[in-house]
This record gives sequence, C-alpha cells and structure tokens, in this order.
Amino acid sequence: MEASTTFKQDLLLREYGRNVQDLVNYITKVEDRSERTRLSQLLINLMAKLNPQLRDTQDYQQKLWNHLYVMSGSTLDVDAPYKLSAMEYLNDKPQPMEYALDTPTYKHYGTNVEMLIQKATEVEDEKEREAAIVSVGKLMKTLYKSYNKDSITDDVILNDIRQLSKGKLNMDLRTIESNNLFESSGGGRSQQDNQRSQQSRNDNRGGGRKNQRSSSNQRNK
Repeated sequence: MEASTTFKQDLLLREYGRNVQDLVNYITKVEDRSERTRLSQLLINLMAKLNPQLRDTQDYQQKLWNHLYVMSGSTLDVDAPYKLSAMEYLNDKPQPMEYALDTPTYKHYGTNVEMLIQKATEVEDEKEREAAIVSVGKLMKTLYKSYNKDSITDDVILNDIRQLSKGKLNMDLRTIESNNLFESSGGGRSQQDNQRSQQSRNDNRGGGRKNQRSSSNQRNK
C-alpha cells in the first residue's frame, strides 16, 4: 500500500484562514461562469463577516473582491461588480515603519527632554527661561528616579541641563537647592519645613519632660 501524501497550499491571505482559501480553490474549478459568480458573491458576504474592520474603510466591497481575486492566484473569472486587481491588495499592505535613528545622550531622560531643552534655549525672557529650566529639571529628576533606584542630586541635574543645552541654560544651584525647585509637587518638603518639624519635635520632647518633672514635684509635696 502506497503512502498517501497531502499537499496544503500556502495561505495567500492568512486573515481569512484555510477554509476560505479552500472555498476559493473550489470556486475557480467551477466550469459555469454564472455559478462561479454566484458562489463568489456568497463568499464575499462571508469574507465581510470574517473581516469586519474593512467596513470602516472606503470602498470596502471592492477591497473584498480584490482579496478574493488575490486568493484565486489572480485567475478568478467572474462577472464582478468591480474591476479585479491584485495591485489593490498590495496597496492595502502596511507601509514600512520608520525608526528614529537618533539615540538620546542619556537614555533615562529620552529624546523628548532634549527637545524641551532645545525649546528652552530659544526663550528670550529671563524669567520664562528660568521657569523652563525648573520645569525641565523636575521632569528629569522624575524620569531618573523611575529609571534608576539611586537618587540624583540637583547639581547633577543642572550639569546635565548645561551639557544638553551646550551651555545656553544655567541657573544658580543654591537657589535651586534652597527652594527645592527640582522637586515635584508633593514630592518632598523644603529645608524650612524640615527644620520647623524638627523644632516642633524637640519642643514636644522638652515640654513632656517639664510636665513629668512638674507632676513628680506635686506628688512629693
């Protein structure tokens, strides 16, 4: 007994699957032209249900007929409502995507930060330029923290801004540090807040010790 072998045709349009391709193969072998046309129209209705996203495109019926024509190997001979063309399908294929060739100087900041810094260098008003530096500095600090587990200091952020702006952007480091200008809103308390909080804790401890001594003296009396 001879071993039987099966041959499966490559799917020309994988989105429709093997069963639709088999139906197309069957239709192309039907000898009667009118019957081929009738079966093709029925198959087009089925393909529309299998590929519903085409309904949102212009001339989707014509696209379906062209898809059918492609799956027939460009041999389908029917009375179609449109001129059949395989080139229409080729035009439907997604175009190659263009990838950015430029890599950022610092990966943790990304190219968008470099673009913002470039825009900031074009600001002429000094106050607006400082406000831009502060906004970019906050963003850079947030991005760095999300990219690295280690913290980053304000002087490093400022040096990076100077480097990325080629020296066009600069600001007083003491002003930045004393006012926590590179901290996001709610991201930390200023030194004054920390000092007031520490002073309050010290006062509470001192008051507690005084109350304890006062209470002890009253018991002794």
